[in-house]
Amino acid sequence: MKDPSRREFLRGSAGAMLGASAFRGVFDNGHDGGGVVSPLHHRPRAKRVVFLCMAGGPSQLETLDYKPKLAAMDGKPMPASFTAGQPIAQLQGHKLRCLGPQAKFRRCGDSGQEISDYLPFLQGIADRICIVRSLKTTQINHDPAHTVMNTGTSISGRPSMGSWVQYALGSESSSLPGFVVMSSVGGRNPQPIAARQWAAGFLPSRFQGVEFYSHGDPVHYVTNSAGVGDAEQDDVVATIRALDRLEYERSRDPETLSRIAQYELARRMQDSIPELMNFADEPEHVRALYGVDRADGSFAANCLVARRLLERGVRFVQLYHRGWDHHGGLNKFMGVCSRLCDRPSAALVADLAQRGMLEDTLVVWGGEFGRTPMFQGNKGGAGRDHHIAGFSMWLAGGGVQGGLTHGATDELGYHAVEDVVEVHDLHATILYTLGIDHERLTIRAQGRDHRLTDVHGHVVHPILE
Repeated sequence: MKDPSRREFLRGSAGAMLGASAFRGVFDNGHDGGGVVSPLHHRPRAKRVVFLCMAGGPSQLETLDYKPKLAAMDGKPMPASFTAGQPIAQLQGHKLRCLGPQAKFRRCGDSGQEISDYLPFLQGIADRICIVRSLKTTQINHDPAHTVMNTGTSISGRPSMGSWVQYALGSESSSLPGFVVMSSVGGRNPQPIAARQWAAGFLPSRFQGVEFYSHGDPVHYVTNSAGVGDAEQDDVVATIRALDRLEYERSRDPETLSRIAQYELARRMQDSIPELMNFADEPEHVRALYGVDRADGSFAANCLVARRLLERGVRFVQLYHRGWDHHGGLNKFMGVCSRLCDRPSAALVADLAQRGMLEDTLVVWGGEFGRTPMFQGNKGGAGRDHHIAGFSMWLAGGGVQGGLTHGATDELGYHAVEDVVEVHDLHATILYTLGIDHERLTIRAQGRDHRLTDVHGHVVHPILE
C-alpha cells in the first residue's frame, strides 16, 4: 500500500481525532442549541431581536413626546429650576432658551398615541408599538452613551447585548452568524461607530457581532479568490481545521475552537450570503413596502435584509443609522433622517406581522440618548444638545403591548418623572422577553461574576402582555 499524501493524512487524522460529535455546538455555530441557558428560565415571548439604533440621538420632542407647555414657552428663558446642577454637553455658559416642538403631533390609531408628523409611517402602526417616554442614561457624549446602551456600562471591553443573547441562546442558523450588524448614513454629522460596540468582551469571541458592509461584498472574502473553486476552498478549510485541532489538543485554548467554528461558518457563508442579499425573490409589494429594490446599503435595504436574516434563524440583528446628531438645522435634518428611516422601520414591523413573525420577534427603536428642550445656535437654524435625563424609544412585538404609552417626562420634557426606565431596565426587559432572567445570566471573569445588567435592572412588566 502506498504512503498517504499529506492531504489524505490530514483529512484522516482530522476525522479520527474529532468525529462528528466533537464538532457539535462548536463547528455549527451552536445550531443544535449551543446556548448556556438551557432550559430557559421562564416561558419566552420572543425568539429573536432587531435593534434599530438611531445613532446620534433623535429628539424625543420632535418624534414621540409632545410638550404643549414647551410650545407655549418657545424662545423664552429655560427656567433654572429644571437645569440647575444638570450635566449639559455643549451649552455651558450660554443663555438657555426653550425651543418648542418643530412638528405637529397627531393622535393615531385606536390607541390615540401621540406621534409626530415627522413619522407618518409610524403613525400608521401606532397600535402595534409601545412608546416608552421615560428613558434615562448616564453618559452625555456619543461613544460612551453607545457603550452604555450596548453593554450596560461605559467601561470599554465588556460584552455587547447581542453577544450576551447569542451566548445565552445560541443561534438557529448554521449558515449565518447569530449576531449581525449593519450601518447606513444620511443626515447631519454621521457619528462613527466603533466595532467594540458589538464585541464579545470576555465572552468567547465566536459570540461577537459580524458586521455586514454597505458597499462591495457584505462580508470580506465571501467570494473565492481568482482560480479557486469550491472544492479547493473546502480543502483549505478542512486542512486548517485539522491543524487548529492539533493545536487545541496541545494547548486546550478554547479560542482555538472558536477559530475553527468561524472558519467553518465563513465557508458556509460563501453559499448563504449571495442568496441573502439578492432581493429578486421578494414580491414586488414587499419591496414597495420598504421602498427599495436592491441591497444598496441604505437603511431601507438594511431593514429588508434584517427581516431576511431573522427568518433564516439569526438571533440578534442591529441596524445603525448614523445621522441623528442635530445640534443645528434641526428641521432640515429631522426631515432627512425621518424620510430615510421612518418608512422602513414601520415596514419591518408590518412585514414581520404579515408573516406571523412579529409575535416572537422583539423590535426596539431608539438612540443612545435624547435632545434638550433648549436650543443651540440661531433660532432660525436651531438644533438641540445631547440629553440624558429623559428621552423616548419604541418597542414592538415579542410580547410587548401595542398601543401603549409608558412613562412620562416633566412639562418641558427635561426630566423623566413617571415610571422611569433606566438602560439596565431596558436590558433586563429585553432578556426577559427571550426567556432569560437577567440576574441569572452571568459569567465569571476578571475575578468576579458579570452580567449585562451588572448589579442593576428591573424588568418593566407593565409594558408586557
